[in-house]
Amino acid sequence: MKRKWTTLVVSGIFALSTLMGSGISAMAASKSSTGGTAVSAKTYVIAFSNQLPTGYAAMIQAAGGQVVRAIPEIGGLEVRSSSTEFMTKLQSVKDIAAANVQMVHKLSDGTVDPSAADGQPVTDIPQPEVTNNYWNYQGDIKKVTNNGASFAIETGGTGGTHKAVVGIIDSGIDANHPDLKANFLGGMNFVPAGTDTSETGDPDDLLDREGHGTHVAGSIAGNGKIRGVGPNLGIRSYRVFPGGQGAPTAWIVAAIIQAANDKVDVINMSIGGFDSQKYYIDGTKYSDVADILLWKRAIQYAVNHNVTVVTAAGNEGLNLRDNKAMTDYLNATYGSPGVVFKGKTTETPGQINGVINVSSSNKWSTNSIAFYSNYGLNQIDVAAPGGDNGPEYAASLDLNQRDFHYRALSTWPTYLPSYFTSNLHSYALLHGTSMAAPKVAGIAGVIKAAHPELNPAQVAALIKKTAIDYGTTGNDVFYGAGEANAYNALVK
Repeated sequence: MKRKWTTLVVSGIFALSTLMGSGISAMAASKSSTGGTAVSAKTYVIAFSNQLPTGYAAMIQAAGGQVVRAIPEIGGLEVRSSSTEFMTKLQSVKDIAAANVQMVHKLSDGTVDPSAADGQPVTDIPQPEVTNNYWNYQGDIKKVTNNGASFAIETGGTGGTHKAVVGIIDSGIDANHPDLKANFLGGMNFVPAGTDTSETGDPDDLLDREGHGTHVAGSIAGNGKIRGVGPNLGIRSYRVFPGGQGAPTAWIVAAIIQAANDKVDVINMSIGGFDSQKYYIDGTKYSDVADILLWKRAIQYAVNHNVTVVTAAGNEGLNLRDNKAMTDYLNATYGSPGVVFKGKTTETPGQINGVINVSSSNKWSTNSIAFYSNYGLNQIDVAAPGGDNGPEYAASLDLNQRDFHYRALSTWPTYLPSYFTSNLHSYALLHGTSMAAPKVAGIAGVIKAAHPELNPAQVAALIKKTAIDYGTTGNDVFYGAGEANAYNALVK
């Protein structure tokens, strides 16, 4: 199928998996200070072979670093150092399995892509003051719930009681949004003080500065003018993205651990990017091995704590089975004479064992997925509707043919300006695998509400078994097992 390259992520630099615009700097800019004589402080991630050793803080200090975050459950540290000899001195510390300069997982901020000359904003959807509901505009939720039939079987709770909880690791939430506040159960902020002038390090500061997390939450558990897949599921927010900046690996994996310790039933991560095992900057070899190792441990920790983990497959239009294509993509998009990628490339967290990885289906075809969605045989578990720009755009890739009606409608922070795709306030039309993954997280949530005895492997198996088999018969490159369906999962 015809595809369009999109610029969302760099090796080790993650974007929320919504197909928005890209404000991401090139790899050379983000990593050029890792060598030479630079003395600005840098952060590192360290993975010990097993648990954190006694006296680890003193060991790190002796090597010239300072521990800024410890993640004992997975033997991980986030460390800051301004010493050019830190990595060399670290070699004398026993039982370190891997260490590298910490990857910054970059937020792709939709506000940088107004694309005023491309397509036309939707103006025919009524503002919330003049409508009782937006159900007729929620084709994506109608599709995965069989026009709402699944609600008669399981909504995720009853009488104000939440039978299952979904943890959303994202940019935060508008906890007072009228469609979300009844299901909001708290969470935790992982963005430290001083990241920008608004960040005080308050662990309860879940304010969504970007809108992405609020949109995701509505698709999972909206219950008002829009409805999510599980309108009575509990939701907890784990904020790892500040406004317009990146989220280092340590913040995200720490959020996974916290969500598991909070005993959520499902985690949704509409986050996607790449880590490379080998790349060169000005001839010096680097790797993201410690990042990948901590990702693996954190997801396994969640699974071991009976948490089903759902991830977005990403928006680069890449075959995740083709490592050469993935590495070529990094070089073509972010490489330069001084920056060369050569090693195995991993899409994280989607290619980490233990997750349900979700591609984005579309409204108008059962043979092709959304133009932006990553794909790959045995790399995609299931698909779900993530919105797109419509069939005319998919055929031509002419930006003027974009029809924003085909995007997914969900909640948007009440305090943020309208997103550029429409004139709506408090609701927005977005698209991306970010919008596909929460449908599957919602399905996992209602399955757990109906069958709390099921473990993550059983939940994943049920979702795949009951998916609608689009594309090539059986497991295929685009849809995996098929398009996930809540009604089928609850009745079969």
